[in-house]
Amino acid sequence: MADIAARGAVRATGDNRSSLHKLMQRKSTIAFLMALPLILLILVLVAYPAGYAVYLAMLNKGMTRFVGYDNFTFLFGRETFWMVVYQSCLFAITAVIFKAIIGFVVAHFVHNIPTKGQRKWRGMLLVPWVIPPAMSTLAWLWLFDPSYSAFNWILNNLGFDSIPWVGETGWARFSVILVNVWIGSPFFMIMYLAALKSVPEQLYEAASIDGATWWQRIWYVTLPMMRNIIAITALFSLIVTFANFDIVRVLTKGDPLNTTHVFATWAFRVGIESGDIPLGASVSLFMVPILAVAATFILRDITKRGSEV
Repeated sequence: MADIAARGAVRATGDNRSSLHKLMQRKSTIAFLMALPLILLILVLVAYPAGYAVYLAMLNKGMTRFVGYDNFTFLFGRETFWMVVYQSCLFAITAVIFKAIIGFVVAHFVHNIPTKGQRKWRGMLLVPWVIPPAMSTLAWLWLFDPSYSAFNWILNNLGFDSIPWVGETGWARFSVILVNVWIGSPFFMIMYLAALKSVPEQLYEAASIDGATWWQRIWYVTLPMMRNIIAITALFSLIVTFANFDIVRVLTKGDPLNTTHVFATWAFRVGIESGDIPLGASVSLFMVPILAVAATFILRDITKRGSEV
C-alpha cells in the first residue's frame, strides 16, 4: 500500500509538472508574462492618476468635503462648457480629416518617387512632426502676430487687408486647426507610406490589365488594403488631437472670449489658474466618454472586417 501511494504521489507530481510545462509552452501565456511588466507600469502610471482624478472631481473647491456629482451638474449648466465641447469636437474632427487627406496624398507622392530619392523626401517631410509642438506653435504665433505678421505683410503687398489671425473667433479657430494639421500630417504620411509598401504590386497590375483608371485602382485596391491602418491612425490621432494642450495654449490661450478652448486648456484655466482643482478634474474627465465612444465604433469596424476576412 505504501508503494502504491508513493507511486501515485510521484505520478501526480509528474502530471502537475507536465501541465505546468504545457501551460508555459502556450504562446498566449508567454505573451502575457512578457507583457506583464508593461501592464503593471500602465496600472501605476495611468490607472492610479485616473482614479485619483475621479476622486478629486467629487470634492468641493477647497477639497475638504465630498460633493458627489455636483461639479458635473454645475458644468452642464454653464454655456462655456458646451462651447468647449463644440470647439473640441470641431478642432479634433476637422484636423484629423485634413491630416488624413493630406497624409494620404503626400504618401502617394513619396511612394512614386524612385527609391534613392525617398529617404531625402521622408526626412524633410517629417520635420514638422519631429520638432516639439510648443516650439513649432511659437514660430506660427510669430507668423500670426497682429502687428508684424509675415502673412499679413504678404497680403498687404498683394493689395489685401490684414487678417486678425488670433484676434477673431473664426480666424483663431482656423489658425489652431491649421497648426495642428501642419504638425500632424507627417505622422499620417509615414504610416500610410508604410501601408502602401505592403500592398502587392500584382493587384495593381491585375487592375491595370482589367482597364482600371488610377482613381479606380485607389478606390478598389489601395483603400481596401489600407483600411485598417487608416482607421487605427485616425483613432490614435483623434485621441491625441482631442487631448491637445500646447497648440491652443501657446497660440490663443483659449481666447478670444474662451471660443478656442479645448478640454485640456479649459481644465487648466479652471483648475490651475482659477484654483478650482476639483472642477478642473471634472472638465478633463469629460474627454473619456467621448473618446471611448469613438474608439468603440472604430475598433468594432476593424474587428468586423477582420472576422469577414
